[in-house]
Amino acid sequence: MFRNDQTNAESNFWISYADLMAGLLFVFILLIGAIVSKSVILKADLHTKEETLSKLSETLDVKEYTLTKLNKSLAESQALLAEKERLLTLRNARIAEDTIKLTEAEKQLQLQNARIAKDQLRLAENERIFKLQISEIKKLNKQLLEANAKQDMLSNKIVIVQNLLDENKNALDKTTKSLEEYEGKVVILSNELNEMKNSVKIKDEKLLTLLNAIDERKTKYDELVAKLQAQKAKIKSLTGIKLKVVAALKEALGDKIDIDKKTGSLRLASNILFGSGEATLKPEAKVELKKAFEEYIGTLVTNPSIKSHLDKIIIEGHTDSVGSYIYNLNLSQKRALAVMEYLLTLEFTKKHNIQPLMIASGRAYQDAIMVDGVEDKEASRRIEIKFRLKNEDAMHEIEKVLDAQ
Repeated sequence: MFRNDQTNAESNFWISYADLMAGLLFVFILLIGAIVSKSVILKADLHTKEETLSKLSETLDVKEYTLTKLNKSLAESQALLAEKERLLTLRNARIAEDTIKLTEAEKQLQLQNARIAKDQLRLAENERIFKLQISEIKKLNKQLLEANAKQDMLSNKIVIVQNLLDENKNALDKTTKSLEEYEGKVVILSNELNEMKNSVKIKDEKLLTLLNAIDERKTKYDELVAKLQAQKAKIKSLTGIKLKVVAALKEALGDKIDIDKKTGSLRLASNILFGSGEATLKPEAKVELKKAFEEYIGTLVTNPSIKSHLDKIIIEGHTDSVGSYIYNLNLSQKRALAVMEYLLTLEFTKKHNIQPLMIASGRAYQDAIMVDGVEDKEASRRIEIKFRLKNEDAMHEIEKVLDAQ
């Protein structure tokens, strides 16, 4: 019985051991399963992250490509901006040069105005002195009238005394003493009268001297007025040079070339010279441009009375108001420069040494042609060749001042 109990105890031990080992194996299997599951989950998560990373990499490549294009576009924009700044700098330099010339003309005008003002002050001073001298003459005339009145009064008294003497001859002896006293008074009065006559004579001499001085000053005043009139006529003749040049152009060219009646500028339509939006001269337009330029400028440079007054020959480009101002300014400048470059290649230009006189300028649509308040776009698109005379602006200002006076 004891042996059976021992056998049962061993059997229970091994059963418990087997259960324990089975439990441990189950736990190990669960642990392996958990590790495998975790590994699968991590691998799936890693695969997802790799796909996300791949997509991010592709997105980054796209953004880098876009950034490269933007950098290239920015570089082109910066180059264009630098070119515009260079053109603007050139234009500002030309404006500064024109400003300096205008300042010099204004200085000359100010000097001329100062001289005229000085002459006017002298004239006013002469008029004031003249008025003072006239006032002194009036005072002297008044004193002379008073002296004459006193003289007449004394003469009347003498006549009265003589009448009394004639009437009182019989009483002469009785009144001898009184007569002597009276004769003394008459002598005194005669002396006073003589002194008064001498004074009047001196005043007459002074009055004559004063009148001579007034005549002399009046002569100088007339000479000054004549001189001012001569200067005014001379300045008027100078300011009329532009009209003479325009008249000479009309007479020489007749109906061959259409020029502006007021300014004398030559206008050429842009659509004849250039294609739409282009700044390259059409080959077929060069012949007409050469002919018009040589006839127009030839009239100026072959006339000695005109050439000596020439200051600049200006090539101006003009556009209509379609598009931005910067675009039109750039286009008008390029067209004016293209025309100038072609004209400088002509043998006519070299022969008459016209290059130092020529300048090119773009005006965009600042001088658009208006008809009844509406822009004529076709007429506004043009090239103008015009001339400027020496001191032309100053002469216009002086003419305005003279006309105002």
